[in-house]
Amino acid sequence: MAPVGAALWRSLRAHQVYGANTDVGKTIVSTILCNAVSRRKSEAKSAFLKPVSTGPLDEADDRHLQRHAPNTLTKCLYQFDEPVSPHIAAQQKNFVIPRDDEILSSVQKTLSSWADNGVSFALVETAGGVHSPGPNGNSQADLYRPLRLPIVLVADSRLGGISSSISAYESLLIRGYDVHSVLLFRDDYYQNHEYLGNYFRNKNIPLIPLPPPPARPPTHEPNSRERDQEALNSYYDTVSKTTDVASLIEELNIKNKQRIDSLEEMASRAQKTIWYPFTQHHGMAAKDITPIDSAYDDFFQTYTTPETPDKQSGLQATFDGSASWWTQGLGHGNPGLALSAAYAAGRYGHVMFPGNVHEPALSLAEQLLQTVGNPRLQRVFYTDNGSTGMEVALKMGLRASCDRYGWDATKEQINILGLKGSYHGDTIGVMDCSEPSTYNQRVEWYRGRGHWFDFPLVKMSKGVWKVEIPEILKESLGADQEFSSLGSVFDVERRARSEAGERYKKYILGTIQHLVLQEGRKFGALIMEPIILGAGGMLFCDPLFQRCLADVVRSNPQLFNRANPAEKSPQNDFSWSGLPVVFDEVFTGLYRLGRKSSASFLGINPDIAVNAKLLTGGLVPLCTTLASEEIFNAFSSPEKKDALLHGHSYTAHAVGCQVAVDSLQAMNRMDKDGSWNEFKNDWKQSSTNNEIRPQEVWSVWSHGLVNDLSHAESVDGVFAIGTVLSISLKDAQGAGYNSTAAKGLQARLAAGGPQFNVHSRVLGNVLYLMSSVTSKKDTLRGIEGLLRAALL
Repeated sequence: MAPVGAALWRSLRAHQVYGANTDVGKTIVSTILCNAVSRRKSEAKSAFLKPVSTGPLDEADDRHLQRHAPNTLTKCLYQFDEPVSPHIAAQQKNFVIPRDDEILSSVQKTLSSWADNGVSFALVETAGGVHSPGPNGNSQADLYRPLRLPIVLVADSRLGGISSSISAYESLLIRGYDVHSVLLFRDDYYQNHEYLGNYFRNKNIPLIPLPPPPARPPTHEPNSRERDQEALNSYYDTVSKTTDVASLIEELNIKNKQRIDSLEEMASRAQKTIWYPFTQHHGMAAKDITPIDSAYDDFFQTYTTPETPDKQSGLQATFDGSASWWTQGLGHGNPGLALSAAYAAGRYGHVMFPGNVHEPALSLAEQLLQTVGNPRLQRVFYTDNGSTGMEVALKMGLRASCDRYGWDATKEQINILGLKGSYHGDTIGVMDCSEPSTYNQRVEWYRGRGHWFDFPLVKMSKGVWKVEIPEILKESLGADQEFSSLGSVFDVERRARSEAGERYKKYILGTIQHLVLQEGRKFGALIMEPIILGAGGMLFCDPLFQRCLADVVRSNPQLFNRANPAEKSPQNDFSWSGLPVVFDEVFTGLYRLGRKSSASFLGINPDIAVNAKLLTGGLVPLCTTLASEEIFNAFSSPEKKDALLHGHSYTAHAVGCQVAVDSLQAMNRMDKDGSWNEFKNDWKQSSTNNEIRPQEVWSVWSHGLVNDLSHAESVDGVFAIGTVLSISLKDAQGAGYNSTAAKGLQARLAAGGPQFNVHSRVLGNVLYLMSSVTSKKDTLRGIEGLLRAALL
């Protein structure tokens, strides 16, 4: 089932009616509003939609509208005759229970049809209260959230109604709904309308009290039904004459227009005021900027101005193909994470961290260390994003080396070892840990300080998994290698003992010896992005090369301790040897590649590891730098100046920590419960039994797609692992960050198909797509269809 676009049209003002509780009079309010619309001479048609109705057919809400608002179009999508909650009613008499996405699609199609046929005002009325379950047992507030219709809230005028009404409002607010108006029946004894009127007035939300409807005559009395209908007709006529509902209708119309006008102006306003990251603004036009009205699950709701005035303007479901810069784990608008953030904000706000501790920070530190499962790592340092987390990691690694080897970094340059194409962030310190590139060549303080190894790349080409050796390294590393499966590429324990492994180690050792002995350079840390180098162009490094690089560094401490080469580094399971090994898992960690830690692919326990992005499921910024106790002790002394003097005002902010705790628990639960087994099985079938590692290498993107795309004429290579799909396109002018070869494919995906379009990012000749860990198979296979159409 295709995702729905959020419900927004210029000609049709559609609202959703929610009740603060059951039996608060939603249908009576809907009738009053529809009648008010019908009386407006300038209006064309009003309509009423009841997606799910329970109870006897002759008492159904749409029938009520037919009797008392006869000029209103009515429709009910799913009718269950048991007068109970929809999730119970749907199970009676062997009904085929509609899926949530089917309900949403039916609502969207109905409203769209009405918009195209002259209906100017429509109400979509829910059943029961805000959190009453839908047919599948999910809260209605979550079920209808993708549509994000503006809300007409019917408050509760009864005893306890103040509490239930405010609770309903807050539940809607925390899910990103806009409440446009509140109505309730006047009760002069409880006077809820007085209290709630002041409450919502402070929120700039109008509240209209209505006269209470007539009491229903006892059903056993003669002509009770007829007398009830007459009383209601008289009631609706009185309300229309004594209550200024018409002004509310006008206000709702204005708000609909203002919402669309704002969306249409956003791009041009942004072009004048916003300085975008990683963007060359020269020649940039407003049309190059996409307004996002909201986001939910894997999709943005994006707005495009209609080409001609006669076309309906609306919102399009757009797959977030970059996982919002690699941050999305549990989907946009996740109500559980939103509630976690609200809880921490309400409990703490922000409290300063040095010398203090709060439960979310402590719980996250303990849970993260357990999740990563690296026995070396014992300490957690909090920062706000991956770049600053890597700044801290750099400071840790260099201090530990200088402390052990007696170096004075104020008098001599200490370098790092890394990989070509690495990029660890945009702050000045870690920017120096990367070779010169488009990212840093115009940064005036950049002083690249390190040696960056070129390395073999992994890709599938023409249906074969290949480890492709750079031309300049073939004499040292040998010819390209071919593998029957991706799992066999990751069999690093076996491959390390092969001729290729010996060649890798010999080349790495010889290079370091030359740098240290002939050039006299000193190195303080080995820093790597495990498996995939993200910003450098989605470079899939041969895992064997990274394993050999770490092994050579750790097994040759005498290379770095030139002052006393005979001295051995401390040797135990938790000591670093040679150089501290730093893993930048900001992008690749925490299930992005299908495992808790990308270090597990290499069989390496780093001394320092940095996690961010998926840490909070994509909701708020937070980063952790994990370190061994030995690294921690390098900063211990009686002098304040020897401490790790790094931090920011919002260090370990409680909101981020609490969200991260719940995000990690959710992802760990998915891993344990087998939520990804269907994807794993797809990739198992592509391997022979003796090549499958105990922990499979798999992807949410189908193995069949990767194989098919690898045969495409325009594709140089492709790979998929975990949630990541990377397609390298051929470019006669040369690959790299300055290539424009992927722009055409990006445009094709943006145009999309009949179901939805796809937002994507390109890195030179590479187009990558990334899902969340909760992405649905049907959605992903729909995107695969777009890729096949574009490339095959």
